[in-house]
Amino acid sequence: MDRDEQFMRMALAEAEKALREGEVPVGAVVVLGGEVIASAHNGPVALKDPTAHAEILALRMAAAAEGNYRLAGTTLYVTIEPCLMCAGALIHARVSRLVFGAPDPKGGAVGSLYRVLEDARLNHRVDVTGGVLKEACSEILSRFFREKRL
Repeated sequence: MDRDEQFMRMALAEAEKALREGEVPVGAVVVLGGEVIASAHNGPVALKDPTAHAEILALRMAAAAEGNYRLAGTTLYVTIEPCLMCAGALIHARVSRLVFGAPDPKGGAVGSLYRVLEDARLNHRVDVTGGVLKEACSEILSRFFREKRL
């Protein structure tokens, strides 16, 4: 198994936690130098916080762990393509690389609806790899929404 798949499996484990808590099952992991420095899952419902997306929570934890809001050299692994808010946070945090699982045709800001991370007018670029464990990342979301409809 390659490194991207290894860390995405950790993000999927976080998504499973969100699923058990009744949150939209999204998980995120921040890696620096091959080591996990933060991991989180969606928490808007439990935290009563619309900004408590997995990516935001993981970035906050990583910044605290590093003692710096700039996270140069890090890679964020997340099970779904980030939204506008989360893509903006990646830029502001100076995350070096994003690896995501499933595309988000209804809200993705990295390729599906918008291409925020490719905007040449912004002062930071994030390298992007999409589709890592895409099927597993899509399935957990589909299961959540399928069960919500029952």
